[in-house]
Amino acid sequence: MSRLEAKKPSLCKIEPLTSDTVRATLSVLKGVLTSCYGPSGRLKQLHNGLGGYVCTTSQSSALLSNLSVTHPTLKILTTSVQNHVSCFSDCGLFTAILCCNLIENAQKTDLTPTTVIKLNKHLLSLCTNYLKSEACGCRIPVDFSSTQILLCLVRSILRSKPACMLIRKEVDHISALILRAFLLTIPENTEDHIILGKSIIVPLKGQKVTDSTVLPGILIEMSEVQLMRMLPIKKSSALKVALFCTSLSGDFSDTGEGTLVVSYRMSLENAALDQLLNLGRQLISDHVDLVLCQKVIHPSLKQFLSIHHIIAIDRVGVALMEPLSKVTGTQPIGSIGSISPSSYGIVKELCTAKFGSKHFFHLIPNEATICSLLLCNRNDTAWDELKLTCQAALHVLQLTIKEPWALLGGGCTETHLAAFIRYKARNEPESILTDDGCTQAELQLVAEAFCSALLSLAGSLEHDGGEIVTDIKYGHFWSVQGDCPSVVNWPDLLSRCGCGLYSSQEELSWSFLRSSCHPFAPQSCLPHETVGPASNLTLDCLTAKLSGLQVAVETANLILDLSYVIEDKN
Repeated sequence: MSRLEAKKPSLCKIEPLTSDTVRATLSVLKGVLTSCYGPSGRLKQLHNGLGGYVCTTSQSSALLSNLSVTHPTLKILTTSVQNHVSCFSDCGLFTAILCCNLIENAQKTDLTPTTVIKLNKHLLSLCTNYLKSEACGCRIPVDFSSTQILLCLVRSILRSKPACMLIRKEVDHISALILRAFLLTIPENTEDHIILGKSIIVPLKGQKVTDSTVLPGILIEMSEVQLMRMLPIKKSSALKVALFCTSLSGDFSDTGEGTLVVSYRMSLENAALDQLLNLGRQLISDHVDLVLCQKVIHPSLKQFLSIHHIIAIDRVGVALMEPLSKVTGTQPIGSIGSISPSSYGIVKELCTAKFGSKHFFHLIPNEATICSLLLCNRNDTAWDELKLTCQAALHVLQLTIKEPWALLGGGCTETHLAAFIRYKARNEPESILTDDGCTQAELQLVAEAFCSALLSLAGSLEHDGGEIVTDIKYGHFWSVQGDCPSVVNWPDLLSRCGCGLYSSQEELSWSFLRSSCHPFAPQSCLPHETVGPASNLTLDCLTAKLSGLQVAVETANLILDLSYVIEDKN
């Protein structure tokens, strides 16, 4: 009999943020995330020391899913960011770094956590209301009658992911494809509610990025031998389609604990095959042209259908079942019994296509909102990163339909917002404070910590030792090389601000990012040429960034409010 061990008491840790270990770990996590931030962010390789898959990335979704975080306090942070990214696909690093900055800065104020949390909530409300208001100086409208702003939004996402290894020409090509794929998912005839279709990303690794393309409909990969065995269908009208989600291999399902009773001298295999052939006869009599099956089709049934000029494609996989259902306009058939005539669907045309070394069946629908993005890149690592980036860009475009606004990127929203908060906290504190017992002095301290967190986040975009300045008219972000002389004419060194909206040739004055300057109200006049044909702005998704801001502040408040961490050691 094995020895019974006494149950160990739970381990109780008071004030987890006062622990040097937790602070050091938080600092390391922040350092890892900060070094990944922006177009010039450094790449990270994540792998198991025993071998296996190696992930090279700078994206928060890949980074946090492959990082092993064990401390409960930090797990709150990483889980919150992952939940945000799963809902919005963008601004993950923004959220995580801002949360770390807020926690670190709050600990330097010497105020009670309760006071910091109250004032953080007020400042979050101030930021949210400003970013949603007409007076906001760092957001621009997205006009769906023009592609210019939409392309800027997609390009900004692609440029911020260096592991995709794209040059400018490739960024422009992929941006145009992503936008086209997105537009193909929007139905032509819409009423009150728009139901978007789907873009299916088809891998083609080892090819040039510029070989990527977008096709309406669905591509189903086939071997060359399979294509040669299948007869082409030449038909002037639409093709009738049967879509099966059950196996047509003739196998019997597992009976579990039960008993299968079989009559004497009956062959189960022959009985199953007879049933499949009866199904084939019904498909022939119903004039079906194409049979698609999620799983396996029995070779005899395939041959039987081929003799009667019906193309049978199996092993299409569960991922394509929903798109195939939309393209053909039918529900998948789940049995091999009698089939209702209403179960069939149609496609406009079926043809073959070859891209690189791969062969495909191309199902072309009548008016379905399904398209295939054939995505190419030079190697597996770059392709994996590009796929994640394309998925994020498509999701951001979908979010923009609901809220057709974009925020200025390149650090300009963060510096502009910090200038706005500083001015409000210094000149209009009564507009922020409510009757909750906080003083103006406490507001000044927390507002400065909040602004410092935003400015530090913007400063994380610089990874090469350059200097960062902000103008004291618009509050925008400007970057200059680190070896600039002490006495300098700034317009000679600066060209455009981080988002690309303003030029240094305007009548502007500058201040170093981390230096103290008198609070000013940033101007919010956006020039008309913002939406002009030559604009090349760096933009962020308003919906994703607003959510990231809220998640960062609320998660920081939650961590600051922790008094005990209780761990069960059994």
